[in-house]
Amino acid sequence: MKEVQLPPRAAALSESMRDLGYSLEAAVADIIDNSISAGASKVDIFSDVLRSGACLAIVDNGVGMNDAELVEAMRHGSRNPREKRSADDLGRFGLGLKTASFSQCTKLTVVSSKGKKRSAAVWDLQLVSDRDDWIICVLDEDEIASLPNIDKLHGDGTLVLWENLDRLCEGDADVVNEKLVNEKIREVAKHLSLVFHRYLNGEIRGKKLSILINYHELKAFDPFCTSNKATELLRQEVIRINGDEVVIQPYILPHHSKLSAKEKDFYNSRSDFLNNQGVYVYRNGRLMAWGDWFRLVPKGEATKLARVRIDFNNSMDECWTIDIKKSRAYPPHPVRQQIKKIIGKITASSTRVIKGKGKRLYDSVPKPVWIRIAGQGLIEYALDRKHPVINAVCAALEDSEVKKMEEVLSIIESSIPIETIYADYTVSPQEFENSKDVDTDEILGRLEDLWEILSVTQDGGESTFRDVVRSVRPFSDYPEIVDAFIGGKLNA
Repeated sequence: MKEVQLPPRAAALSESMRDLGYSLEAAVADIIDNSISAGASKVDIFSDVLRSGACLAIVDNGVGMNDAELVEAMRHGSRNPREKRSADDLGRFGLGLKTASFSQCTKLTVVSSKGKKRSAAVWDLQLVSDRDDWIICVLDEDEIASLPNIDKLHGDGTLVLWENLDRLCEGDADVVNEKLVNEKIREVAKHLSLVFHRYLNGEIRGKKLSILINYHELKAFDPFCTSNKATELLRQEVIRINGDEVVIQPYILPHHSKLSAKEKDFYNSRSDFLNNQGVYVYRNGRLMAWGDWFRLVPKGEATKLARVRIDFNNSMDECWTIDIKKSRAYPPHPVRQQIKKIIGKITASSTRVIKGKGKRLYDSVPKPVWIRIAGQGLIEYALDRKHPVINAVCAALEDSEVKKMEEVLSIIESSIPIETIYADYTVSPQEFENSKDVDTDEILGRLEDLWEILSVTQDGGESTFRDVVRSVRPFSDYPEIVDAFIGGKLNA
């Protein structure tokens, strides 16, 4: 048997590695992983793409690298994924810096400062292609001094510079779609505020990580809404696999009516409760995958307030089949089994919060127009024929007209667009609680009509009238106008 060395062709493989499926936000997050592993407390992102020579720079204040460390970091596969890592290391394959960068640009420059000495190296895919060889360029001091954004690197730390941003600009790095680029940068901000939220709020390292994009500091996005007192923490579970612990913490989020206006805006700007439900997987406190039940149950209304946080350390990477992009993490069998057991409990709790709130709102209505009829496996909603308004109108009609009125009411009952209402409520439940502004004169006019209708019946009067207007909008939203109207009628 004869052994033959068969290294990959540099030109072909380097181009193929550009298409591993990174999004811009996932690529930037991968670079920040390196900053966190280097002990950085601050990461600055500078997006200078709206001019000739566009570039994107990521600067941290970590420990930095010397010449030898930098050259090794530029190597593809610089670390063995089976190699034992420090507890706070967010890397795995030794590929992230390169694959993440090349997914967005064709020229990667890394400058690192350690002990007042700067080192810099460049991967230029055009050079790799032309020479069909794995060649990097090591820069001298003058070349380093002329680099874009080099003035942003102060003291120890590292600058990662992306140039020739053909993927960000989607085709031509010299022709920039400003609207498209700005939208992508906004998505980067949202992604980072979620993926690193436990670092941003200081939970993981005991001190807060600061991430800024073009001088704007990111605010942590907590998917579990733990700052709200109405959030429920269910019993924590711990699973031990080969000596390592997997911690499972279920949450039930508050009903949307328990959120402040600021919280509603914050959460609605980042999708909705239905889409965000599921398991949130954290490796060393860094969010890897989320918004999925791992096919154990489908997403639905019953589980929309349910979240499950799972924590494991980097010694369990192989068990979780972590991918290069760190955007996928599939739980090992013992964890899936435990999640399956937990789902039943949290589904019941989530449903209780949703239905319980709905029941309280329904029961608080003194004279509901609609009544719920349940029995023999069927649920129906019907108009209450004994409601004071319906009763008063029918009392003023001839018998033949009452039959016509009954037919109209029956058509309304049988034509409720249940599916459409459900779909709209699932996506934007808060919008059902916001009534539009109504002119005061219009309200007074409608109150006058309602007073006249109810005065037809013998059991009318202030009490019945007040109960009715408390039951329906827009009157229920303007109690002062209603009270003034009733006071005027009583004093007339």
